[in-house]
Amino acid sequence: MIITKEKIDQLQSWVEEANHIVITAHKSPDGDSVGSSLGLFHYLKKKSDKVFICHPDEAPDFLHWLPGYDHILNLDQHQKDVEENLSKADLIFCLDYNSPGRIGKMEKILTASDAKKILIDHHRDPDMEFCELMFSDITACSTSQLICEIIDASGDDHLIDETLGTPLYAGIITDTGSFRFSSTLPKTHHIAANLMEHGVRHYKVHENIYDTNSLDKIRLSSYALLEKLEVLEQYETAFISLSQEELKRFSAQKGDTEGLVNQVLAIEGVKMAVFMKEVEGIVKMSFRSKDNIPVNELASNHFSGGGHLNASGGKYVGGIDDAVKKFVTILPTFVEEHKAQFNEV
Repeated sequence: MIITKEKIDQLQSWVEEANHIVITAHKSPDGDSVGSSLGLFHYLKKKSDKVFICHPDEAPDFLHWLPGYDHILNLDQHQKDVEENLSKADLIFCLDYNSPGRIGKMEKILTASDAKKILIDHHRDPDMEFCELMFSDITACSTSQLICEIIDASGDDHLIDETLGTPLYAGIITDTGSFRFSSTLPKTHHIAANLMEHGVRHYKVHENIYDTNSLDKIRLSSYALLEKLEVLEQYETAFISLSQEELKRFSAQKGDTEGLVNQVLAIEGVKMAVFMKEVEGIVKMSFRSKDNIPVNELASNHFSGGGHLNASGGKYVGGIDDAVKKFVTILPTFVEEHKAQFNEV
């Protein structure tokens, strides 16, 4: 079992003993990393006054409404405060990442710390060395779900309220595509229902995340789907690529391209989707797939990335045209090697 009584007792003991607790999460924050951080923050604040959240960089605007977001310190904007808190920490939570390399410029500070470290994560192939206590479950839909399970296993379900539960619900819906990805299990729905029973207004979470788009974002999405979508029917694959100039043209902000790759995957006949965007000499890539097509292999073997079976990220150092060329070149081999999985869909 991932969550055992022994592990829960150890976690609670360390929390009780700690004088300075810091919650960390991966760079390029998303709904789950922010949601799990804030959910854990609100939970631990009921037990300790000395709890802080330190992230590598700022989250997209559509997550700033989450209760407690103003408590998040990020290295880009609050370097001194982040460094000071991590240096004081005697307990550090590592949420939604499986190795120190996933937290960018915070890595050196984290690995240099003598604080006890607790990992709570759902990504494959965790680094077993950098945390003394690990709650790693690749079958969990999200780290936010794992936080809910830990709270329940600790006998603290009664502490959940709207403030605590809302970010956890947000983390669950963003990492499950509003419960439509294969990672959604019956347990996931039970946990979501429990959060609603404790005051979470699910419709408000959906509205704030999905229905607050700027005009520039709508125009960028429309342009991407109309002008930049390429469908490779023979490989049942489609992709969108956006150059840095195109992003500037639409005044793109962090998070404005969120969800585009899922729209591509929703096209009839498409079994694998890729989104690429060029940012300061690096092309950031998002991979999505259906059923058992392992896009995490494509990301890790060719684009310095990784992640989940059906949802992964990667990067290409260079220009957008070269990134597209590399992807299109290796695609036939990847599809051939995984012909059985493509045929299953």
